[in-house]
Amino acid sequence: MAATTTKSKHTSRRHIAVIPCRWGASRFPGKPLAMLGDKPLLWHVHQRCQEATRLDDAIVATDDHRIEETCRQLGIRCVMTGEHVTGTDRVAECAQHLDADAYINVQGDEPFIDPAAIDAVSEAAAHLDTATLAVNAYTRVTDVAAAIDPNVVKVVVSADNNALMFSRQPIPYPRGHYPAYLRQLGLYAFMAEGLEIFRNLRQGPLERAEGVEMLRFIEHSRNVRMLPVVDAGLAVDTPEDLVRADLLLEQAEASSGAP
Repeated sequence: MAATTTKSKHTSRRHIAVIPCRWGASRFPGKPLAMLGDKPLLWHVHQRCQEATRLDDAIVATDDHRIEETCRQLGIRCVMTGEHVTGTDRVAECAQHLDADAYINVQGDEPFIDPAAIDAVSEAAAHLDTATLAVNAYTRVTDVAAAIDPNVVKVVVSADNNALMFSRQPIPYPRGHYPAYLRQLGLYAFMAEGLEIFRNLRQGPLERAEGVEMLRFIEHSRNVRMLPVVDAGLAVDTPEDLVRADLLLEQAEASSGAP
């Protein structure tokens, strides 16, 4: 892993990463505290945020006291919230108590998220137009298996870089020719107003069916700016993913000479 970089000073804006973590994931209960190497999964995500240069703070948000206690032991700032249907709803609650110009939602199952991608989303959030409520990072799918994996959320993007649709199915359907599939990353940036609008919108049938929270904006005709980034990481959705993540971590440590 890259060494922690020294953060640059910003006097005109404050951007905070919020890492929503819950215990009861249906596919992998207790996932935030699952051990990757010698540290729990949430520590790795927090470390990637620490390595970003545009963030002023990184905070875990949870409703579980086991996660809160682990954060205390690791020296990670943690905010307790109520129960929420999505991570972004949890981030929206935090935003009511944390003073910032932008809030970067870094999902707690992305231990290899590139700090440069976090910085890119933060930079894009600082230049949103008034009609756009969020920035969502994406990258190209290079693995055919990932295109049909329901744990990998795909997105189709308009000519002006707004999201048209998110789905766990491979979209678009390759009827005429094989398309370039795009993977939505668990990396979003919101201004405070965008989070407030999100938490006050009702879940629609698409969001409930797909289990993809950014569909809430799409269903209510709100813009989500899609930002291409370079990221070859692995989201940990299942215990099998954790096994693969352990191998990736071993390879990264071997190549960098880390202990």
